[in-house]
Amino acid sequence: MGINDLKRGVAKIDRPEVSRGHSDAHRVRQLVPPGNWAATDPFLLLMEDWFPVGVFDRHPHRGIETVTYVIEGSIEHYDNHGNKGVIGAGDALWLTAGRGLIHNEVPGGGKPVHTLQLWINLPRAHKLVQAGYQELRAAEVPSREEPGADIRVFSGQSGPAKAATRNYAPVTMIEICLQPHAEFEQDIPAGFNAFAVVLEGTGKVGTTSTEVSAGDVAWLSGSEDTSTVGLSGGEEGLRLILFAGQPLGEPVAARGPFVMNTAEELNAGFAEFRAQGDRFGL
Repeated sequence: MGINDLKRGVAKIDRPEVSRGHSDAHRVRQLVPPGNWAATDPFLLLMEDWFPVGVFDRHPHRGIETVTYVIEGSIEHYDNHGNKGVIGAGDALWLTAGRGLIHNEVPGGGKPVHTLQLWINLPRAHKLVQAGYQELRAAEVPSREEPGADIRVFSGQSGPAKAATRNYAPVTMIEICLQPHAEFEQDIPAGFNAFAVVLEGTGKVGTTSTEVSAGDVAWLSGSEDTSTVGLSGGEEGLRLILFAGQPLGEPVAARGPFVMNTAEELNAGFAEFRAQGDRFGL
């Protein structure tokens, strides 16, 4: 095996269009569409949202983790377990739905907010864990600086910077900001599915030196061994979030905000929700 076999290229670039969401005031981009479970495992979907107050209401989740990253604005969050808080631009909320919870995320201060929300599948053995949440502050997560590069580790590890974030399906989430023409390499664990969401600027990714720009989703080629991906900033610099996750290889049964392994488990979950109301998951 040559050294280049351990460096990842870009398998494909997606450039989703902005479309109407739940209302005229809600805009959305489907960055990782649901349904192609084996290809995106353990990731179920990734949505980019622009929305004001009143678009989303209280809703349940079961069998997954959700990660909400705030690009602009702020989010006030609360759930039926008594948890609540506020996250701002550059922060993330890592929510473990597990056995179930009812929650909402509301734009802070009455102003519209711009977010990413990723859904991560929970392994069969942990589908019904106790619900919980972690607020990951940009100013507090582990970080590292390299020449021309600023890196924040929300989950996983980058060089000596290792996050303490708890997750059941091992996931890497790293924000990387490169100055113009700066270069950086990030390790990716063996066998992980990986992709990058470009937030700002331009640059090149992987052994293929594939050009990317703001709004692109770059899916990386696979590797059965621990590997690296090379990144370089363009004339405007480059800001992106790299996601990588260990595939579960388990069956997926999904209906709305519930994701289990079988239809029977889904039916049982919805029956519990209807029977328990606001005490769902408690």
